[in-house]
Amino acid sequence: MTIFDVSIDALTGGTTDLDRYRGSVLLVVNVASRCGLTPQYDKLQNLYDTYRDRGLVLLGVPCDQFGHQEPGTATEIDEFCRVNYGVTFPLAAKSEVNGPGRHPLYRELIGDGPDIRWNFEKFVVAPDGTVAARFDPQVAPDDADLVATVEKLLPR
Repeated sequence: MTIFDVSIDALTGGTTDLDRYRGSVLLVVNVASRCGLTPQYDKLQNLYDTYRDRGLVLLGVPCDQFGHQEPGTATEIDEFCRVNYGVTFPLAAKSEVNGPGRHPLYRELIGDGPDIRWNFEKFVVAPDGTVAARFDPQVAPDDADLVATVEKLLPR
């Protein structure tokens, strides 16, 4: 099983079957609107704008498990992201990334690894569905290592 065998509810309704991203490079980030790292939305959008035409898909997964920093409704989260950061990449419904309610996507991403440490932890998923890299929350979306990892996996 890979993440492409999982589906996740979209923030604005409906379900996203992650199989639609098979063959793309997927960057999955647990996000929050009231976190000191929230300004990373800007750099996430820039990364998405730079590489989406080459096959990068960015999926933001709002999560309220860290300091209650994503308390909003789906409508509030969507509006916050669009208005304040111009977010156009897909956002999933608010999900749990740790504990017994961990979403199946995060069960696949984490495997036997440690729990998510905080908001804005990043997973780079290769086109075949394997996790190619995991980056700490403090690693900015324009970090040279993160960008190099994405570029290496994208088709030329």
